[in-house]
Amino acid sequence: MARAAKKKTTTKLIALSATNKAYEFKKPLQKRIKYQGEEVDIKLHEDPNGFSYIVWKNKKYMLDVIEKKQNRYTIMVNGVWHSFTVETPVSLKRKRYLEKQGDASSVVSIEAPMPGKIIDILVEEGSDIKEGEPVIILEAMKMQNEIKSPQRGRISKICPKAGD
Repeated sequence: MARAAKKKTTTKLIALSATNKAYEFKKPLQKRIKYQGEEVDIKLHEDPNGFSYIVWKNKKYMLDVIEKKQNRYTIMVNGVWHSFTVETPVSLKRKRYLEKQGDASSVVSIEAPMPGKIIDILVEEGSDIKEGEPVIILEAMKMQNEIKSPQRGRISKICPKAGD
């Protein structure tokens, strides 16, 4: 009896940044991705010692998965932390629908993607804020990182203080 050959299926996924910017990719990962409207070659490698890195434009960038919870990832590439979720087209559509339906007075906590020391707080209680606007400067591993607002709204309460 002849067996039917398994057909390799490609799944379209979307990486959604903390500022809600969507980056489409296909699983299994392709060797070419679209970056800023341009097709570029990118390669993911893991060496025998277990270190992962990306080769892009003939340069190696160290890659470390810091945290993975369900579809939310925090990775570090060359010392810079990135947080994002991976969505299917259906889950992204549902997520955006629910965001539109959400109560305008809902409370959203902004959390740092890493432990560190608060250097500066860039907003005040009661001030309006735009999506992607910097809120806090956080120092971690001798690097200063801007923590940005994931959505627009009004700052109701600031719990930490500079130096915490």
